[in-house]
Order: sequence, then C-alpha cells, then structure tokens
Amino acid sequence: MRGILAVFSLALIASAPLRAADSRPPAVSPSKPNIIFLLADDLGYGDIGAYGQKKIRTPSLDQLARDGMKFTQAYSGHNVCAPSRCALMTGKHPGHAYIRDNRGGQGIGGANGPEGQEPVPAGELKLPLTLKKIGYTLGGFGKWGLGGVGTTGEPMKQGFDRFFGYNDQAVAHNFYPVSLWDNERKVPLRNEPFSAHQKLPDGADPTKPASYTAFVGKDYAPDLINEAARKFLRENKDRPFFLYYPTTVPHLALQVPEDSLAEYKDAFPEEPYPGGRGYLPHRTPRAAYAAMVTRLDREIGKLLALVDEFGLREKTIVIFTSDNGPLYDRLGGTDCEFFNSAGGLRGYKGGYYEGGFRVPSLVRWTGRIAPGSVSTRVTGFEDWLPTLLELSGAKGETPAGIDGISFAPTLLGQKQPERPFLYRESPGYGGQACVRVGDWKAIRLNLNLAPNAKKKQGSGTTEIELYNLASDPAEKNNVAAQHPDIVAKLAAIMKAQHLPTKLWPNRVLDAEAAK
Repeated sequence: MRGILAVFSLALIASAPLRAADSRPPAVSPSKPNIIFLLADDLGYGDIGAYGQKKIRTPSLDQLARDGMKFTQAYSGHNVCAPSRCALMTGKHPGHAYIRDNRGGQGIGGANGPEGQEPVPAGELKLPLTLKKIGYTLGGFGKWGLGGVGTTGEPMKQGFDRFFGYNDQAVAHNFYPVSLWDNERKVPLRNEPFSAHQKLPDGADPTKPASYTAFVGKDYAPDLINEAARKFLRENKDRPFFLYYPTTVPHLALQVPEDSLAEYKDAFPEEPYPGGRGYLPHRTPRAAYAAMVTRLDREIGKLLALVDEFGLREKTIVIFTSDNGPLYDRLGGTDCEFFNSAGGLRGYKGGYYEGGFRVPSLVRWTGRIAPGSVSTRVTGFEDWLPTLLELSGAKGETPAGIDGISFAPTLLGQKQPERPFLYRESPGYGGQACVRVGDWKAIRLNLNLAPNAKKKQGSGTTEIELYNLASDPAEKNNVAAQHPDIVAKLAAIMKAQHLPTKLWPNRVLDAEAAK
C-alpha cells in the first residue's frame, strides 16, 4: 500500500505547479532567510518531550528544542482554530482582528456543502502578503480556515503561490477525506465518504480491529500534505521561501495508520471509544492520540532532513508551535488528562485559562539563535509578523496598525523590554476576555450570554478574576479582592483593546465600549 500511495500522491502533487500568472523571484542564492512555520492543531503545552511529556515520543521536536530557543510563556492567537490563524496572519490580537471565532462563512455552507469558514477581506493577511512583496515564494500545506475557494479569503488571493490541503476545518475532522484542495482545484482521494458523527454499528465488538474498517481509507491526508510540502521545498531551495505547514494533527478524529498505531501497542490501559461524541470511534484511543503525535514528529523530521540535505540549515528559520491548547472532557475519545497535555496548567481548548492558549514554541536558526536556550518572554501570535520581517531584513515593511511587537532581539540573544500587555477575547464559549501584564493575569467569563442564561464557567459571574502566574501558574487562587488597584488597571486595558464588530458581537464588552 505504501508504494501505491507514493506513486498516487506524487502524481497528484505534481499535477499543479505554481500558477503561470504568479511572479516568482529568480532562482538565486537567497539573501533573506527561508522560513518554515510548523503549526500543530490542538497540541497542548505539555504534549511534547521538550515540555515534559513522558508518554509520547517526539524525538524530532525534542532535537529542535536542543538546537534552538524554547519559549515557556508563548501564547497562540486565540483559544480556537480560525481566529488563532487570523491573529498569526494579520499581526492583530482578537480585540481588533477580523476573525474572532469559528464559524462557516455566510452563504458558504459547511462540511456537507460548499467549503470554507468566514472569509477575510482582500488584503487582510499582512504576513503572507508582505513576505510576497519583499521577494518570498509562499507555500501553504495543511489546514486553512480563513475563507473558501472563490472568496476573498482563499490562500491564493492572500499572497500564497501554492496551497495543498484542507480549506474547510470541518472537513479536516476526517483524516481520510474524499478530496483535498490543490490550489483552487479539488482533487479526489481514494477514500470512501462517511460522517464524522458515525458510531460503531450495533453488535460490533469494540475491541476488534475489524469493527473499525469502515472508518479507514487508502489515502491518509497528513502523509500527502507532508509530501507536497517536501516537494515545495525541493523546488524552491534556491530562492527565499516561506513554507507554512498548519497540520491537522493531533486534532480529532482519532485516526492514524496501523504502522504508527503499532508503535504504542499495549502501551497504555485502554477503554474503546465507540463514537457518538461528534467524532469517529477508535478501539485504542490513547494509543491513537500518542501515535498521531509521534507520526507528526516523524513527518516534521522528514521535512527538516531536507533542510540539511540541501545545506540550508544556516539559511532557514524553523518555528514550531500550536494553534491553541488541547481538548477537554475526553471529547471524541481523547484523554488529555491522562497525557497531562496542558502541562499542569488550568483549562483546555476554548478557554483563556493558561491551558487553553499557552502553547509550545520552538525556534531554530543555526548560527544566529543560541542552541539550547530558553526564554521566558511573553509572546503572542500577533508578534510573528513584525518578528519575521525584522529577521528578514525588512523591518521597514512592517504594516501600520498591527498589535504585534517584534521579539527578534530576544531570539538573537539581546535584551528587550517586556511586552506591555497581552490581550485576548472571544465571543465563543459564553464570551471571554483576558489580559496579562507582567505576572498578573485578569480573566472574565460569561460575557456573551443572554441576560438570564445560566452561567457555568468560573465563578459564574462576569467579574474579573485575578491570578499571579509567578506564584500561581495553575491559576488556583483568585486574588482579585486583595488587589483592586491591579484589577482596575487590567480592566482599563480590556476596555481599551475591544473594538466592537457586527460580525462578532460580544454583549458585555460591546455595552462597556459604548459607555
């Protein structure tokens, strides 16, 4: 099967080169560094060995940490997928960004119809558009989520020369999809259609592999996506490139080829997951999750091996991080508590306690970033835009009106003032906002519920909770009552940083902003 897959995927990937209409930089030795941005999906702060993981093997990423800088206080752009990617690509935090929550685009449909999330407007994604302007060739491989094909938000209209993978994040809940997008063309795969909500049929033995054959196809999408990324690297090794790799792993559903699953055979006590919680069933869900992360690590290793093969290590910045924290409540068969996926932090995906959006962050640039270094600097996804432009020698091209602050000096071993504040908000999961200043963290919940709705999160009110992350990293002790002056200061920042938008109403924050 591997041979068949390789032949099929090579033919598939080779079928759509860069469009003739695109202007590509000449093939010369790059004066700018190449950039490889590796973005995991729902991978927790504690899911890889470099951040303390003991049960899942991640040798390639652990080596990346040894070869570069590890950040211990890095934050994603949001606590869910699409708005986190928007913060990364625009340099704006969620109080100002165009996309502030997950949802299908208006008039676009969902997984069973036309694909795509709410599209960003033309010219919105300043990171790829500016890199394109200064001479980079751009390739995206994995999950997009910022606008369907044919809308203003599709990758080919936002600076990318090449895209291969999922456009719609709902379709990406299946690792054996019936098709993927190759630029603006949908290409079929050798997989049968099935619903992500399917359960084991009545009478099926949940411990037997044969009961799950209906949920396995021939073409595992992450393998095809990585192959396309490697092809892009080969074709562009002699010109400055930006390789954006937003993998779908380890987001649900729990699906991984048997060869990877075998690596964790009998490794953990298991309880079969029969389906019925929005995602496909699996007979050994813990082994599946671990195997997915380890296979991701293997595929990243293949990509980075090409960097060395072509002698590009000193010319290439490599970044690895995650779009938000791990899943909660054993959703879809996951067991992030068993793996300590949040690394001892409070909360999971969808929330703004630390576990929901503090993420692993590794950066390697051989010869420029000290190997084995560790930074405690607070950074957010909005900071990558100015940082990468400064590292590329194009600091003057940094767009106006962004929230990001370059941390290039930190990466290069220089002293740098700490970030004045880090702000996040979301209309989802009841409505939330948080701000961090130094070690102080303020968080508000239940901001977008109807006036009489039952409040379930946190204290059950919209009042500010306050935590000192230096002494209380797990956010166990709300000390708002003891520090009213700090609460007032952080509340003022929250109010100032919220820009109301009709697309993403937030009942309490909008009302306060109107005063």
